[in-house]
Amino acid sequence: MLREQIADSMKAAQKGQDRKRTSTLRLIHAAIVDRDIALRGKGKDRADDEEVLDILAKMVKQREESSTLYTKGGRQDLAEQELTEIGIIKEFMPEQLDDAELDGVIAELVEETGAQSLRDMGKIMGLLKERYRGQVDMGRAGAKLKEKLG
Repeated sequence: MLREQIADSMKAAQKGQDRKRTSTLRLIHAAIVDRDIALRGKGKDRADDEEVLDILAKMVKQREESSTLYTKGGRQDLAEQELTEIGIIKEFMPEQLDDAELDGVIAELVEETGAQSLRDMGKIMGLLKERYRGQVDMGRAGAKLKEKLG
C-alpha cells in the first residue's frame, strides 16, 4: 500500500539524516492525515491508494506552479527546491504516459464511448481519471481531447 511505502521511506530518510527528503515526506504524510480526517466526517476511515495518488498529483501540480513563479521572480534557489520536492513526490506515483501513449488512450476512449463533440468530453475525462489515475496530467489530456473533438 502506498501509505506504508511513504512511511517506510520517511523512516529511512530520518535514519539517513536526509533533511530535504524527510521534510518532503512529512508534508506528504501530513496531507494524507488531513484527508483521513476529512473522510472521517463522511463515514470513511482512511484515504485509499487512489485518494493518496490524487493528493500526490495535487502536490506535484502546486510545486510545478510555484517553481514557475519562482523562476520568473528570479528565485532559482526556491525553484530548485520545489523541483527537488517534485522528484521525491513522483517516486510514489505511477509512470506518466508519454504523448504517444496518451494519444492512443484518448483515441481508444473516443472510439469506446462514441464521443463526437466537446459535449462528450466529461465522459472521457471521467474514464481517464478512473482508469489512468496518477498516470495522466489531466490538463494535458484535456487539451489533447479538445483538439481531437473540437
